[in-house]
Amino acid sequence: MARVLNLFIAVKRREPMKAVDQITAITDRGFEGCIHGRPGSKRQILLVESEALAELSLESGIIRENITTAGLKAIELTPGQRLLIGNAVLEVTARCEPCSRMDEIRMGLQGTLGDHRGMLCKVIEGGRISCGDEIRVETAVISNIGGGVE
Repeated sequence: MARVLNLFIAVKRREPMKAVDQITAITDRGFEGCIHGRPGSKRQILLVESEALAELSLESGIIRENITTAGLKAIELTPGQRLLIGNAVLEVTARCEPCSRMDEIRMGLQGTLGDHRGMLCKVIEGGRISCGDEIRVETAVISNIGGGVE
């Protein structure tokens, strides 16, 4: 069973993420109190696998994820898939490409991370998320209008 291991918000730019035990996800914004949340953005929440962090000897929160997962193959998620976490519904939007800031954490980390930086999501339905919550993966939602992913 996939679950939420850790939750983080960015309170200030370029400062360490703040760990929280529970958080409110706000529809089409992101986590309450997180400066990275923006309406309309496809980058509202970042999911990272704890297993990938362990493999690279990195601590949770260090690569600025909002949710550290356990038992979820985040890299296998596809845009349009929905995740039911706590009372919230997130939609996977894209793979998060490692940026040059990763080399500030550890030189060469940007290249080493590769596909392990995680998956970006937007908040479809707001709600409460807590550490330990189950993560349920739904299939992608296909729109009848335009034939694309909703």
